[in-house]
Amino acid sequence: MIQHRSLDIRSSPVVSLAVALCLAHGVAAEAQLGRIGGVVKRAQQIQDLRITDQEEQQIGAAVSERVRQRYGVVQDAALHRYVTLVGTAVAQAAGKTGVPWQFIVLDTDAVNAFATPGGFVHITRGALALLQDEAEMAGVLGHEVIHITEKHSIRAIQKNKSIQIGANETLSGHAALLNSVVENVYLDIIEKGFGRSEEHESDEKGIVAANAVGYTPQGLHRFMVRLQDRYKDAKEKRGLFASHPEMKDRLDRLTKQIATQKLSGTATLADRYRKHVSYTPVALSAIAVVEGGAAGLAGSTVKPAEKKDAAKKEEEPKKRGFGLGRLNPIGGGEQKSTQVAASGGTRGVDPERDARGGTTARLVAVKVSALEIAAFKKEGGLIGS
Repeated sequence: MIQHRSLDIRSSPVVSLAVALCLAHGVAAEAQLGRIGGVVKRAQQIQDLRITDQEEQQIGAAVSERVRQRYGVVQDAALHRYVTLVGTAVAQAAGKTGVPWQFIVLDTDAVNAFATPGGFVHITRGALALLQDEAEMAGVLGHEVIHITEKHSIRAIQKNKSIQIGANETLSGHAALLNSVVENVYLDIIEKGFGRSEEHESDEKGIVAANAVGYTPQGLHRFMVRLQDRYKDAKEKRGLFASHPEMKDRLDRLTKQIATQKLSGTATLADRYRKHVSYTPVALSAIAVVEGGAAGLAGSTVKPAEKKDAAKKEEEPKKRGFGLGRLNPIGGGEQKSTQVAASGGTRGVDPERDARGGTTARLVAVKVSALEIAAFKKEGGLIGS
């Protein structure tokens, strides 16, 4: 008598189909189980998409290139060195080693920041203009660093059932699929951002990392209060953290965390920040935007006075995306809309997201040594110098 394995064939439509085919053709019981076992093994293999560190770098580099082409890069080596020193110090405190960090200043008045897999952290000169001290920048960079160290984009890709492949296969072996992943990650960080749980995790672990360097944990909180004031008249969420959880909830959580964990860093370093960053914030109403929205090129723009016409279209029924946008958008801890808008016109113009960018996408090569980071910390009276 054959001992049947504890296999619930009802749980998988693939397995159920295999059983039906076996029975229909009168296959022997042992052969049936063998075939079912093979189907189950294959079903288990495609549950998780394996992404190697090298593939993560490929994805991140390709998405970063798209972001840089969209917004341009500030061609200022001294500024990039300063941002890199702060960002690297915080990234090291985050506890993950072996990530080749690159901190990139985007050439746009918009207040925004983007993290792409593999260690690429982007912050706009508009965001630098709105920040008031080094601790605030450390808080923002720390938030983006955690998105990378916790592999939020990578985990979202792996959860996307529309892009699963065999466990013994690699993403690099599927050029078209790799390009689709890059496109989806790009659209996701530009259009929607991460889910609620990922954003809370980045807030919480980001301020811990900044505090470990000696920065006040209040830096991110102060900046978020300023953002809240910047968007107080907006009818929908804007710019940096636009798709994140409600601001009041995040501020309350940070306040509670700082008190509960007794985070006691004190450094703000406002004078050093002003020495390296001299940008002036640009009001939302004064930002020129790209006609094609986030999907457009940096050539044509819409003047602030023309935004009213685009804003009217927000009231019209939105069109569903097409092409790669029809894939299930990669997402995080909360369900997101499957809609990917085709242009700024179909979804309304967001001055922060759709702002005009610079024309040069070239990376500014900056390398900082361990000795330089230690000296930088010592100069600012930070921890670990």
